[in-house]
Amino acid sequence: MDLLKLVAFDEEDLAVLSAHLQDAAVRVEDVAYLPKEGRFALCARRFDWESDLGEAPRRRLTGIHFERVQNVRCKNMDPRRKEEVLNLLAVTFEPGAAPAGCVTLIFSEDRAIRLDVECLEAQMKDMGPVWEVESRPEHAAPDPLVLDAVSREGRG
Repeated sequence: MDLLKLVAFDEEDLAVLSAHLQDAAVRVEDVAYLPKEGRFALCARRFDWESDLGEAPRRRLTGIHFERVQNVRCKNMDPRRKEEVLNLLAVTFEPGAAPAGCVTLIFSEDRAIRLDVECLEAQMKDMGPVWEVESRPEHAAPDPLVLDAVSREGRG
């Protein structure tokens, strides 16, 4: 498979990027905020969701960066624990005073990184290495009662 390269300039673009990054493993030492450049970057070992079910599951080394970042906040994370590995679940955007807003990288165990951005500008690029892993990430099926409650809240 060819190396994947994606850009995100709006919420729809970011949703595609987020889908490809679901279940990526991110080491704390591979996360950096460069305030003078207004850039937030990280390297991730993303699960290769594009591979066929008949193929061995694999991961790819991927770089992600966000531009025009004004501030970064972490929730339930200690940046000094560099060896720690985080499980990325999703990347979301909450609009503010257009075109500004907040990008949130949501990790398992109630952890998150929130980026205050002037505007949404992100890029994801596979960097080459690919390796087989033992298993595919599994997710429990959503509880129908929870889905119904969420659906009702959205209508209210």
